[in-house]
Amino acid sequence: MENVMVELSKYIVITLMTIYTFFGFFVFQKKERKGQEKIYWIQRILIFSIHFIFSFLLYMDTKSMKVIGFYSYQVVFLVLTIILYQFVYRNLSKLVLNHMLMLLSISFIMLTRLNFDLAKKQFYIATASMVICLFIPFVIEKFKMLSRLGIAYGITGIGILILVLVFGKTIYGATNWLELFGIMIQPSEFVKILFVFFAASMLSKCSRFRQIVFITILAALHVLILVLEKDLGAALIFFVTYIFMLYIATSNAVYLFSGLISGVIAAVTAYQLFDHVKIRVQAWSDPWSDIASGGYQIAQSLFAIGTGGWFGMGLGKGLPNSIPVVESDFIFSAVSEEMGGIFALCIILIYMSCFLTFLIISMKMKNMFYKLTALGFSVLYIFQVFLSIGGVTKLIPSTGVTLPMMSYGGSSIASMMLIFSILQGLYILNQNEDEKVGKRKKIITSGQRTRDSKAQGN
Repeated sequence: MENVMVELSKYIVITLMTIYTFFGFFVFQKKERKGQEKIYWIQRILIFSIHFIFSFLLYMDTKSMKVIGFYSYQVVFLVLTIILYQFVYRNLSKLVLNHMLMLLSISFIMLTRLNFDLAKKQFYIATASMVICLFIPFVIEKFKMLSRLGIAYGITGIGILILVLVFGKTIYGATNWLELFGIMIQPSEFVKILFVFFAASMLSKCSRFRQIVFITILAALHVLILVLEKDLGAALIFFVTYIFMLYIATSNAVYLFSGLISGVIAAVTAYQLFDHVKIRVQAWSDPWSDIASGGYQIAQSLFAIGTGGWFGMGLGKGLPNSIPVVESDFIFSAVSEEMGGIFALCIILIYMSCFLTFLIISMKMKNMFYKLTALGFSVLYIFQVFLSIGGVTKLIPSTGVTLPMMSYGGSSIASMMLIFSILQGLYILNQNEDEKVGKRKKIITSGQRTRDSKAQGN
């Protein structure tokens, strides 16, 4: 009976997820507010439905009351996030909020399946991050000086990275961790936020080539320190983010192509200098020749994705723990194996829907600092998604970066929730400006009509 329920639930969940994903793009065509609100409510019903079905399957698989208790906490978290965000973030993007909750709920479910203790830690950090994010609209709206602190952002970011380089701990070949009061933190995840603010602030004001050179040197220092830490995934994200921000700020294609060419040269140099890069490239090019060692991780990932097929093995029925570091770097493989290729494809489309929304926010911002900030976070976010999914599917060599909102990692989940919330704050700023412009137009129009009526009366 249990196997029948698992098999049936696969098709139900995939159907619900497909509907949710469809609405994630269909809502862009809806111009009426009532039509959009209806879609957002349907999406939330689908989130809670999928979350309930998966939680029930976990209970059936484990027969543990801890799963039921944890499910209850998650429901409270999801409900409170919806209520509090809509109260604090007036005029927020409900599509971005729904996508964030969908990705978080899948993360909680998959991590509960893989390691219950890690799932609890992820939940606690997400909860604390949610509370912190409630203050972001106030900061963005009240502190207009944020755009004038470019040098401060840059120096602070470089200082933190140097601190990690000197006192950090090495894990999986990269010296990118700090231990504070017994808690392991990955500072580069938070320096990403400072880096985008630094680049946006400096580039929004620069007009001369000399200024661009100075800003680029500071940006290059961030990347260089990350390379020295052997945190090459983060270095690549910083580099690509800056190149696109520089291109948008200057509208000079020479900077874009020069940056891409220098990136290729840097990649070849890294291959020659770092042994662990050679191992990853060799594992990517031919994992089967060294499946017992360097190619084991990517080979297990491909086995998992292939075994899952389009409809998956069913939650709790696969062997995702056979993949090393599955809960962080390779969680997409675990999702593909047990939830299926269609479900995994829907996750990719949800990421794309978020990215499109972020780009729309950036394009609508009139203030250059806010425009570049939104663009920087958009590029940073989608490139991290590309690196993570591309690495586990053998599209590109693995870089060891986490999948936003889904992979286990306290620093990763906290920083990404902050980024989503900052973008929500920018969205609200733009909405408020549009409302003010609309009110002014109404006042001007009504005043003109009054004058016209008086003129006709005379």
